[in-house]
This record gives sequence, structure tokens and C-alpha cells, in this order.
Amino acid sequence: MDQISPLTNPVVAGQQASGTRASFKDYVHITRPDHWFKNIFMLPGMLFAFMVYRTSFDMALLTNILIGITSTCLIASANYVINEYLDREFDQFHPLKKNRTAVVRVLKPYYVYSEYCCLAALGLLLAYLISVQYLFISAVLLFMGFLYNVRPFRTKERVYLDVLSESVNNPIRLALGWFVFVPPALLPESILDPAWAFIPPTSIILAYWMGGAFLMATKRFAEYRFINNAALAGLYRKSFKRYTEENLLISMFFYALTAAFFLGIFLIKNKIELLISFPFFALLFAWYLKLGLRKNSVVQGPEGLYREKKFMLYVVAFIILLMTLLYSNIPSLNWFLKQSFQ
Repeated sequence: MDQISPLTNPVVAGQQASGTRASFKDYVHITRPDHWFKNIFMLPGMLFAFMVYRTSFDMALLTNILIGITSTCLIASANYVINEYLDREFDQFHPLKKNRTAVVRVLKPYYVYSEYCCLAALGLLLAYLISVQYLFISAVLLFMGFLYNVRPFRTKERVYLDVLSESVNNPIRLALGWFVFVPPALLPESILDPAWAFIPPTSIILAYWMGGAFLMATKRFAEYRFINNAALAGLYRKSFKRYTEENLLISMFFYALTAAFFLGIFLIKNKIELLISFPFFALLFAWYLKLGLRKNSVVQGPEGLYREKKFMLYVVAFIILLMTLLYSNIPSLNWFLKQSFQ
């Protein structure tokens, strides 16, 4: 198949030339408020910190929760703005994303970058109101969006690194949720203070990262199958030039196993009662994989998962189970820790 280029393809050139000038509504749309639901990944960090520190649930904490969520949504939207704008020459090769605002509308660079800076600045300002630690982690979230989208870094174009650099946002959100609930009196005054023992356990950070990598690799797999054209897929996303269905499946298996390994360490070391939830974790991964293997899978755009009502009901039930186990005490489970070879 002949190489197709955004500059030489007459269809693309005509589409760009006839694009309608973007309206105010279009600039709002590229902030993707429908993706804010992804910040639910902050919730486990909140729950775990609440369990560890028994934070008083008062008006100050409620205010911090609202400020923290708003801050994270604004920073995520800043990342979405540059994502959509810088992806416009590639999204036109995707069967669905070719209808995105940045592809079908003419966006002014000055407005786009001004919007990015305003969202980022406001998000970081709100983060500072919570703590220096929250500000630092929020800045990391913003920086990862920069690395993921902006040349010469643009990690989204590099095989495997695209998945790992995107999914790292999951443990970042976990840490953000955690620092909302850590009592201010316990936090060091500076991020340079060695008392960073207040970060979540490394085992759950790695489990969260690898779990997110599994979700992202499944999304890549679903996209690759949906496009169903290796040459076209490579034009849409450069990493697809080296991906195949086989190596994507193998990577999904690796991420799932690694996530399970670190999750097991966390459960045994920190809250043995959560061990009961492990089979339900496994079922969650298996069910998501099943969705990812479907033709035209919904996991291509996880914001559409709400249409999978049974799956979403299971997720809600699973969260309730986790919350119950977090505040349960089952001494008999310590038997697992006492077994050893003689």
C-alpha cells in the first residue's frame, strides 16, 4: 500500500481547507469534561488514607475534597486541550476521531495555548491551597501530559512507552486522592523534606500503574482491531507501526500479572482483610478483557463504559466490597501469614 501523508492526501487537504472556524463552544469541548470521570481513580487513595490516618470528616476536609477534584479536573483538561490540538493531523486517519473538534474545526493556536495555560495555572493554584505535596503531584500530572503529547518527547508515539507513560497517570491520581486526606499537621513543610514517608506504599503505586497499563494496552488492542488496517493504523498512531495483535495481547498479559503480583504484596502487608477481594479483582480484569476482545469494543473510549450496565453495576458492587473490607477486622485471616516451611 502506498504511504499516505496528511500533506499529500487530497481528501485530508480538502477537509482541512474547508474546516469551519471554531466557536467558543468548540474551545470548551476540547477540554473534554466528559473524561473527568477518570478522576474516580483518586477514590482508592482517599479511602486508604482515611483508613490510615482516621482523618476527621469535617467541613475543612470536604472543602479540600472539592478543591482537589476541581484542581485535578482542570489539569486533566489542560492536558486534553493540547492532546486534541497536537493530534489533529493524526486523528483524521481514525474512523471515529476524524470527527473530533480539532480535525473538523479551525482552532487558533493562540487561543488553544492560552486555554492550556489558564487551565494549568488555575489547577495548580487550587492544588497549592491543599498542600505543597498536592501541588507537586499535580505538577507531575501536568508534566506527564506534556511528555505524552509534545515533540520531541511525544511518548505516545513510542511502542510500549505510550502505554506506560499514559497509565502512570493512574498512580498519580491515587497519590492526589491520598494527599487530600493526609492531615495537614502531619505533612512536612517542604517537598524537599525527607519525611516523604507519607506517600502511599510503593506496592500499591506499582499495582495501580500496571493495572492502568493493562487497561490502556487493552484500549490499544481494541483500537488496532477496529481500524483493521496496519498502514492506516500507523498513520493514526506511530506506535502502531510496531504493534501487532499478538504483542499487544502479550503485553496485556504481562501488565495484568505484574499488577496482581504487587497487589498481592500490598494486600498481605497492609490490610489482610482485602485478600478476600482478590478473586473479584481477577474477575474485573477478565471481564474488561472480554469487553476489549469484542468487535468495535467500547474500551476504545472508556468514557463510554457506562453503556455496559452489568459491568458498571459490578464495579459499584466491587467498590462497596472494598470499602466494607477496609473497615473490617478478621483476625482469622492472619493464619495465611503464619504458614511457613519447617
